[in-house]
Amino acid sequence: MIRKLAIGALLFFSSLTACFGQDVALKTNALYWATTTPNLGVEVSLGKKHSVQLFYGLNPWKQSGGDQSSLRHWLLMPEFRHWFCQSFNGWFVGVHLMGGQFNAGSVDLPFGLFDELETRRYEGWFAGGGVTAGYQWPLSKHWSLEAALGIGYDYVKYDKFRCGECGEKLKSDHTNYFGPTKLALSVMYVF
Repeated sequence: MIRKLAIGALLFFSSLTACFGQDVALKTNALYWATTTPNLGVEVSLGKKHSVQLFYGLNPWKQSGGDQSSLRHWLLMPEFRHWFCQSFNGWFVGVHLMGGQFNAGSVDLPFGLFDELETRRYEGWFAGGGVTAGYQWPLSKHWSLEAALGIGYDYVKYDKFRCGECGEKLKSDHTNYFGPTKLALSVMYVF
């Protein structure tokens, strides 16, 4: 169901290229690739100062090393942007929604983030949204770089397990997360 929704949304956005021609971009977030997560975004200009974006990331595999580590997840993030100069150039602010699912455990994240992921596995879903600010640097007629930071809220519903393939379920719970919801350094091709 979710994959069909994501494919349908990407087809909708790609069909907008016929209407807006030169104002469509494909992008990928290099920082998200650092988590071994393939990702793709489509952004369409809605005029000189506004654009909409749909971003999708999917990490379907276990981590290497033969252990039970896993950082499996998918994410869908639509976003509306206002540009201070013009679409695809300079500073922008925006609002984004986000949702997805995760199955993560036996992972040692840098900077002491989510310490319990080393000894526990979490499986669940999340939904939320936030605000974004960023800057885009045109490099040539078709290529650009973009940096963006988002801050917001996510409702996270999860089951907590002991680590291991058949780990014992410890509890089901939810949490309210406030903080960074987006960090991007993207490479873009503008049509």
